[in-house]
Amino acid sequence: MPYTNQEYLPSYEELTVPELEVTSAVFRSAAHHLGKYCDNVCKEFMLCRSEENDPRKCLNEGKAVTRCGFEFFGKVKKHCYAEFNQYMQCVDHSGRLMDFKGCRKTQATYDNCIKQYLGQDRPELGYFSKVRLHNTSRPRPVLAPHELPERVPDPPSPEELRKPTDKLKNPHLTAVI
Repeated sequence: MPYTNQEYLPSYEELTVPELEVTSAVFRSAAHHLGKYCDNVCKEFMLCRSEENDPRKCLNEGKAVTRCGFEFFGKVKKHCYAEFNQYMQCVDHSGRLMDFKGCRKTQATYDNCIKQYLGQDRPELGYFSKVRLHNTSRPRPVLAPHELPERVPDPPSPEELRKPTDKLKNPHLTAVI
């Protein structure tokens, strides 16, 4: 569907945000605490995306998610750099699946540091799968009125079906004897 001049398209500056340039091992190691730390911001973004059905209307919420990631990694770097780096190295070198099994000791050290400096416990297993309500201050979007299609005509009554048809009205009907 082509865009018209009446439609709003964000500028390049509006779309450009700094990105978290980290490896998959860093994200995998930080995922549980990062997800919990930025939980409300991420829910706000996802709520916006599902309610608005237009990603252009959720640019600020998306930027807030990126900002939250920068804030989290900044705090980890400031307070728990050594513990996180040790845990991340273990996860990175645990195989191509980056399994956590062999890294429970370094994970416990990292978790304790996050608890001490960020005041956050590691989320329990299944935390992100649970249904959790999200309170928002964002106003509900105004939905366009749903327009129903024109009414379908009633089917003909049995009496109308028994009447002989005029072949001039419908030349495609032919009687088979």
